[in-house]
Amino acid sequence: MIRKILVLFLVLNLTACAELQQVINQLPQGGIGIGNDEIASGLRQALDFGIDKQVAKLTQTDGFYKNDLVKILLPEELQKVDKGLRDIGLSKLADEGLKALNRAAEDAVKEATPIFIDAVKGITFADAKNILIGNDDAATQYLNGKTQTALYDKFNPVIKNSFSKVGADEIWSNLINKYNSIPFTANVNPDLTDYVTGEALKGVYTMIAVEEKEIRTNLSSRTTDLLRKVFALQD
Repeated sequence: MIRKILVLFLVLNLTACAELQQVINQLPQGGIGIGNDEIASGLRQALDFGIDKQVAKLTQTDGFYKNDLVKILLPEELQKVDKGLRDIGLSKLADEGLKALNRAAEDAVKEATPIFIDAVKGITFADAKNILIGNDDAATQYLNGKTQTALYDKFNPVIKNSFSKVGADEIWSNLINKYNSIPFTANVNPDLTDYVTGEALKGVYTMIAVEEKEIRTNLSSRTTDLLRKVFALQD
């Protein structure tokens, strides 16, 4: 009996998914007053809002440092540096080291918007259709696939220069030297540019995903007629 119920549930679930896909495939002819161009435009608008509202926050002072969702901490293998400094009363120095990493990311994200705009412009109806029936972060994942390499190439040199500009190179040299002077510790000499670049990228996509989920799940966040019209299709 239980097996029959499970089989029935599976059949119903697969049927529902198939019906949803069929509805999406037939949207322009479905008599709901919305066509291919509007659907693609609605997805572009949602991503534009995410970029304008959320990514812009990351470029501000403390955009990373005071945002627990994206704050950049030391890589795991260097957590002992932070702990070691705090254990001997050098918490302020450790904080300055973390702040320098986050300042570099805030600097780099200013380079992101033009790359995102180009990617958003390229969304087709086929892309939009897949995004609409996808997960809560399907649009964000689309952007990730289209922009990650270009963003990395933009972020990396900016972060490298930013480390120098905000004194991060000096701060980290001081911090690591202090840590290395603690008895019975293994010396550390990290190159953090690549690490911070990767963390900055994660932060950008995290914040876009926040806005995408909000638009998908919160009706009041659909602040234009187009957003309401398009995302009603996935409700």
